[in-house]
Amino acid sequence: MGLQVGIMGPIKAIWALTKIWDKSSSWTMALGVAIVVVVIMLAILFILAVPKQSKVQVLIDKLNSTTRETLTGIRVVRVYNAEEYQDDKDNEVNNNITRLNLFVYLLKALMNPFMTAVSSGLTMAGYWIGAYLINDVKLSELPQKALAKGFYATEFAASMKDRVAVFSDKVVLTSNALQVGMGFMMMAIVLMSLPRALESARRINEEYALESSINFKEETGKTPDTTGEVEFQDVSFRYSKTSRDVIEHVNFTAKRGATVALIGLTGSGKPILTSLIPRINEAPGGYSKVDGVKLKHNSEKDLNDKIGFIPQKAVLYSGTIRSNMNFGESTQTPLSDEAIWEALELAQAKDFVEGKEKGLDIEVARGGTNFSGGQRQRLAIARALARKPEVLLLDDSFSALDYKTDKK
Repeated sequence: MGLQVGIMGPIKAIWALTKIWDKSSSWTMALGVAIVVVVIMLAILFILAVPKQSKVQVLIDKLNSTTRETLTGIRVVRVYNAEEYQDDKDNEVNNNITRLNLFVYLLKALMNPFMTAVSSGLTMAGYWIGAYLINDVKLSELPQKALAKGFYATEFAASMKDRVAVFSDKVVLTSNALQVGMGFMMMAIVLMSLPRALESARRINEEYALESSINFKEETGKTPDTTGEVEFQDVSFRYSKTSRDVIEHVNFTAKRGATVALIGLTGSGKPILTSLIPRINEAPGGYSKVDGVKLKHNSEKDLNDKIGFIPQKAVLYSGTIRSNMNFGESTQTPLSDEAIWEALELAQAKDFVEGKEKGLDIEVARGGTNFSGGQRQRLAIARALARKPEVLLLDDSFSALDYKTDKK
């Protein structure tokens, strides 16, 4: 639509000029002046509005971020009596985007009366010039003898025909002027919206152009030698190439059926170490193996089928307990109800699910906010157990559980 309107305005202007080019130089000049004035106005609007429109998207992001922060931490804001501080923070962002939008839309508001004034002025110029051109067409004046013989009627009719032709040209000019005005008005609307569209397109293209730094093989390199075994050999990890290592020279082997606990101080990098196995992060030093195959030589599907991962923060998705248990793909999906109940029992989640009237069809809000922290963790554990993975990774997944449930 924007491309159509943007092309239509100039084409209509050129077409109107060609229609009256050979009619009158005065009309051509009037239309040409009107087009030049409109182009200058559009250029001024474009120069003033484009930088502002580009900033609108950035301010909208900041507004969304501030609003999300306020809504997410609303309880903390109330407990710490920080309503005034947070209001000032929100008002600052709102005032910035309000001032910017007022400036941009003021320019847009000026565009409509300006285009109407140009169109009306061009119409008046057409009538004014047309009146002079019609008046220049003289009616024939013949002597009495010619009048008696009937020549006057013929000459008068010819003169009136010329005047009618000039009047018709004036009507055509007026119609063309309106078409040109509407065409440029539509083009101005597109030009005012173009900066935001270009900024949005640029950011979308940046997302599509972003490539993952972790590349998987299409197929696993070789047949696994073992099952359920994890091996780390001299593994080190750093967040960037210029930073120091947060994990250095880690070596261990976890055999099938073994339980390995990573113990360390807060901030020592325990979650980072567990995230290396499913390749959420990539270790620049050393190598890791699952079932005797280096992680880099595994396909994404084969590696994920072997791993059950439970992060620190239990993540549930809107839907039902059944849809959450069947989330994703594995060698076990789709799960039967018996398999789901078995996993729920192992995770000590069967009791509170059975206690609900809908059972597995209990609705789950976004993020599982209609469940307690311990219930969310147990459901997340059950979801991982239902996959029956060879390697189960628990990243502080019992933090919200009581000791009795933890022991079970």
